[in-house]
Amino acid sequence: MYDLDVVIVGGGIGGLTSAIALRRAGHRVRVFDQVRELRPVGAGISLWSNGVKVLNELGLGGPLAAMGGIMDRMAYADSTGEVLCDFSLSPLVESVGQRPYPVIRSDLQSLLLQAAGPENLVLGARCVGVEDRVDGVEGVVVQFEDGTSVTADVVVAADGTHSRLREHVVGRAVHREYAGYVNWNGLVGADPELAKDGTWQMWVGQGKRVSVMPVGGDRLYFFFDVPLELDQVEPREAAPDPQEQLATHFVGWAPAVMQLIESLDPSATNRIPIHDHEPVDRMARGSVALLGDSAHSTAPDLGQGGCQAMEDALVLTRFLTTTNLGVVDALRRYSDERTERTGEIMRRARDRARLTHGHDPDATQAWYDQLRTESGESVVAGISRSILAGPCS
Repeated sequence: MYDLDVVIVGGGIGGLTSAIALRRAGHRVRVFDQVRELRPVGAGISLWSNGVKVLNELGLGGPLAAMGGIMDRMAYADSTGEVLCDFSLSPLVESVGQRPYPVIRSDLQSLLLQAAGPENLVLGARCVGVEDRVDGVEGVVVQFEDGTSVTADVVVAADGTHSRLREHVVGRAVHREYAGYVNWNGLVGADPELAKDGTWQMWVGQGKRVSVMPVGGDRLYFFFDVPLELDQVEPREAAPDPQEQLATHFVGWAPAVMQLIESLDPSATNRIPIHDHEPVDRMARGSVALLGDSAHSTAPDLGQGGCQAMEDALVLTRFLTTTNLGVVDALRRYSDERTERTGEIMRRARDRARLTHGHDPDATQAWYDQLRTESGESVVAGISRSILAGPCS
């Protein structure tokens, strides 16, 4: 099928990747987003090899490699700074056929927006619902808060974790669940006192985690994870200064962790209570398809959120391009393939989040003990498993 009218609701990573893929396949694409200015959610993204492969297929591999960070090694230390393990990621690259490129989110978003065509993006358009056309023609009417509407042959709901269209597709409310921890993240300048060149450095202890990762531009993407009860999480507008909070949560930790806290810019540090939800059993209904976080809001512990949205975009486009039984049939096939894949990632990410953040203290301590003898083989195997099960294996 070619020359379809496609409306994408949401201009994030998944929505823009979809726009690029669908335009390259010969479809007419419009992207609508409720915001009046596109701003990335989060400071950085660990774009693993499966996401990179999608962008390679869309002709963006060169620019991505030029802006991304070079990550050759992975290292863990305990809360005192004692090295637990330090190993090369070369076996991962050899296994999956592509190096990862951690990248600054705003850089990635700019790259995707330019490739999608800024002229195809409409801002300040809040989608409030969709309904089937009633004139006997296949397609969907997309309704906006200001009373306007547009028609389309296909609607891609890439409107994020708070999706307004998820219930329409799934047929029931899907409730987000607090994953048990809060994440602070941002960017700092690269510094060998924080991490060796080309190394993804982590410190772990007490169910907490600190990380710095090279993202290009002589900068590091950092994050702090702290397990907290939900009633301990202040509302966004009442949240204390992040440096004060983090200094309290990480008293006595390694000097590099203290240096990182002192180096961060409080005004540019994000604080995110992490949520996910149970996997859905469908990602399409009629001519409407869910994509990215609207379908599978995932704990970030496998680093696969953005990558799965990119995979969605590629698979959706392939089915719309390679089948000739109509849009509804193509979206059903997309749903069947992606619900299984993303559901597994969601479950594994939740299990990893619980292990990392002390849901079962004995299991978490056993993981710390395992890290002391880790050669890298099991870590690489786990990351490879996430990558090679996708459409670009």
